[in-house]
Amino acid sequence: MVRQVYHSLLDNFEVLIGRRDKSTPPRRLVEGIGGGDFNRIGSEFFRHFLEIGALRPDACILDVGCGCGRMAIPLTKYLSDRGGYWGFDIVEDNIAWCQKNIGVQHKNFHFLLADVYNKTYHPKGRFKAAEYRFPYLDDFFDFVSLTSVFTHMLAADMQNYLGQISRVMKPGGRCLISYFLLNAESKKLLEEGMGTVKFPYAEQDCMINHRKYPEGAVAFEESFIRQCYAAHGLEILEPVRYGSWCGRDRMLSYQDVVVAIKSAKHPVG
Repeated sequence: MVRQVYHSLLDNFEVLIGRRDKSTPPRRLVEGIGGGDFNRIGSEFFRHFLEIGALRPDACILDVGCGCGRMAIPLTKYLSDRGGYWGFDIVEDNIAWCQKNIGVQHKNFHFLLADVYNKTYHPKGRFKAAEYRFPYLDDFFDFVSLTSVFTHMLAADMQNYLGQISRVMKPGGRCLISYFLLNAESKKLLEEGMGTVKFPYAEQDCMINHRKYPEGAVAFEESFIRQCYAAHGLEILEPVRYGSWCGRDRMLSYQDVVVAIKSAKHPVG
């Protein structure tokens, strides 16, 4: 409680002296999605959407795990009236803030609370992530993004979400998703003591950072992810952009980034 009051006072003071934009969410929400430089990360991934995701201004976008608007805010200055944004998250405060501070001003931006169970963030959720059906039409979206979502989901949950992503994407639509991918290079670097996060424990079809908090950080074998994409009619657009999390000195971002396109021949699941 004391920390929340301190953050609120600091937020208000920085707005008054011009060091904080009113469109930036309060610190308590930003910390809830892992902290970091909220605006810098949002701007970085917005560039990735354009440069490697080929995002158009008239696109219909789905932002899975939209948080408190890190991707929505830069997109408000890019999407045209013919485009639209739909974001969902399991944290009620995030959605409430986005609806009030983004959705009211931008009528083509929509935010939804997903009733998905999570022990930490949504313990009253009705649905398991492995069973959740996205509340959107088949073949609706041109572009789907997940930034730092599958790095916190176990394999069964990830596979269901990947199937849902394929279902709601138009044929020819693209998705941009970040991961911790295990391959020969990343494993070698981790064995040499490099990197900022380790994955010493095995779970079903993935590796985790902490036994007690398995969804705190999750890594997948790159070969497994490629199999999952193929099973859902998603063609990876090479190259995979590998990240610095494991100690690489040449990278696009912190996490690994995979861009894929939905095959026109893949049936709706």
